[in-house]
Amino acid sequence: MKVVKEELNVKLECEDTVSSAEVKQFRCLECGKAFPCKNSLIQHAVIHSGVKNFKCDECGKRFTQKSSLTRHLLFHSRVKNFKCDECSKQFAQIKHLTRHLLTHSGAKNFKCDECGKQFTLKHGLTQHLLIHSGAKNFKCDECGKQFTQKAGLTQHLLFHSGVKNFKCDECGKRFTQKGSLTRHLLFHSGGKNLKCDECGKLFAQKIHLSEHLLIHSGVKNFKCDECGKQFTLKHGLTRHLLTHSGVKNFKCDECGKQFAQKFNFTQHLLFHSGVENFRCDECGKRFTQKCDLNRHLLIHSGVKKFKCDECGKLFTQKGNLTRHLLIH
Repeated sequence: MKVVKEELNVKLECEDTVSSAEVKQFRCLECGKAFPCKNSLIQHAVIHSGVKNFKCDECGKRFTQKSSLTRHLLFHSRVKNFKCDECSKQFAQIKHLTRHLLTHSGAKNFKCDECGKQFTLKHGLTQHLLIHSGAKNFKCDECGKQFTQKAGLTQHLLFHSGVKNFKCDECGKRFTQKGSLTRHLLFHSGGKNLKCDECGKLFAQKIHLSEHLLIHSGVKNFKCDECGKQFTLKHGLTRHLLTHSGVKNFKCDECGKQFAQKFNFTQHLLFHSGVENFRCDECGKRFTQKCDLNRHLLIHSGVKKFKCDECGKLFTQKGNLTRHLLIH
């Protein structure tokens, strides 16, 4: 492919550098990279031009250089001749194996000056710095959500595709992302090593513990514009908004009752199952749902938070107060 320097509109410079071999170097004024010959510099300049004349017939992805397309085609051919002796993982290109071997070394020489987090690869640090910049240049055309990293957008697009290639061998549940499957498997393993210092509840994942701790903080930053109800977590508000929409997509095949939220539907099914896994240690009474047990425990606590404004009578449960008001 012949490339004219003027068409590329890229600054090229020839400079003499002192070396043992008196090598004349050709330096790119866009990024500072130097080359031993002018032809190599011209080929490199195509990267800065943004022109991508080499297209992959398999997936349509385009490249600025033919060599990049050639390397890319190895992924489609599935030829992975380079194997890691540590974990047996295979790679199509030796440079990818070389980078991978660094993960086994444990060395993390690239440190973020903002938060101190360290990385094995420079690329990892570069991607991480985008988080601190606040820039979100990758936008989803489906829903408008924006991401700081291209990888984040790529993973997100799998949700819209509906493709779920990762299946749990334990329960058959499928996932769009391998990371989601990996986190899901922790529930089957029973490995809950993260403990809440406030209440002692255990969690398998750090993200779930972090969300749980917000409950103890009492902070509720997510408010419903319809009724003013506030929530600790954003997904709590999202689920709540379904009640205002009037849409009830979850229907019980047993009794025909419909629900706006999958969680409420799942809880309702427990009534039909007859399974009562929640037992009161005080009196031995059993319940199908944990929330029913929690309401029942108020009776034993003696705490009466619900007061009738008409006669002043107090009740342990809101439901009892509601029924009492019918008398007035």
